[in-house]
Amino acid sequence: MNPGFDARDRAAMQRALCAAERAAGLSDPNPRVGCVIVGEGWSVEGHTQAAGQAHAEVMALRAAQAAGRDPRGATAYVTLEPCAHHGRTPPCCDALVAAGLARVVVAVGDPNPRVAGEGLRRLRAAGIEVETGLEEEAARELNVGFFSRMQRGRPFVRLKVAASLDGRTALPDGRSQWITGPAARRDGHAWRRRAGAIVTGIGTVRADDPRLDVREVPTVRQPLRVVLDARLETPPMARVLQPPGRCVIVTDAALRGSAAADALRERGAEVAGVALQDGRIALGPLLQSLADEEVNELHVEAGARLNAAFLSEGRVDELLLYQAPLLVGPGRALAELPALAALDDARRWSFVDVQPLGPDLRLRLRPPGAMAGFAGMRLHEDSP
Repeated sequence: MNPGFDARDRAAMQRALCAAERAAGLSDPNPRVGCVIVGEGWSVEGHTQAAGQAHAEVMALRAAQAAGRDPRGATAYVTLEPCAHHGRTPPCCDALVAAGLARVVVAVGDPNPRVAGEGLRRLRAAGIEVETGLEEEAARELNVGFFSRMQRGRPFVRLKVAASLDGRTALPDGRSQWITGPAARRDGHAWRRRAGAIVTGIGTVRADDPRLDVREVPTVRQPLRVVLDARLETPPMARVLQPPGRCVIVTDAALRGSAAADALRERGAEVAGVALQDGRIALGPLLQSLADEEVNELHVEAGARLNAAFLSEGRVDELLLYQAPLLVGPGRALAELPALAALDDARRWSFVDVQPLGPDLRLRLRPPGAMAGFAGMRLHEDSP
């Protein structure tokens, strides 16, 4: 961090980060960005809107205009490097230059190869003072999925489980409503809202008939729902097929033209065919295809078998575990993992945060060092 940053700089960037949080569930596939412009005795803010609409910098400039403030000579605090390319909207760095800003403080550079330092270069070339690195880790964390897609070519995978103290997600007959309380369920929907897509398996669809949409918290965008169904057994009346939002059934390529596929399409579903690997849908190509769909964060809500597949293959970047103060006894496990030869072979995880939610706890964990190189971890107690 630049040692020249003062308390006013830090306060303004914290405000910009809070503004960026309001883009969650709105801006995907674009990153969540906040911008605060500070003049002499005044300040305004903005955040990224829906894809194809205004970015944070433009929203802040509009707010200044609406308030009758002249941004010439002011300082802009932006949580991500202003874009320098023509995408769905014009370059934000050009808007800041045209507005006459004297100084721009950027939390973190944009990993998009079409930007990647070009926005900073153009600001400096226009004579604007540019400083970087203020709240860098927090800003990177805010867009952990965007950084993952840009730098690793796949979404950031978050696996969510609600379980008892003894690791049970349901009774032996599958009954699970409700292991956790209302506060934990609302929080789970807030994490769904962050996701570009939610993945489940056919076993969960048949056993629980979930909707997998966002209902418990306000949202303007529903994540894509993806059902992994190698034998195309999804019932046409399954609730996951109902609006709002898209639903894609991923199945064996040989079944795409079947009557079962046609029945699902009549219900509004999309049916995607893939080549199977050992009789099941391969997770690596699935993640690649979701990245091609511009999915930044992938939320997995599945049963023990699919959970085990994601975990065993090292595909999980973060565990989101809601733990209820219950002892269930015999029941369904959170993951059907293979037996270990020795305890030293167990996969280790590190706590990111622990948050009480009513009588329950939300635990967030990540593999040690898994995010090094593209996203710093930050301990906090904030709900999304």
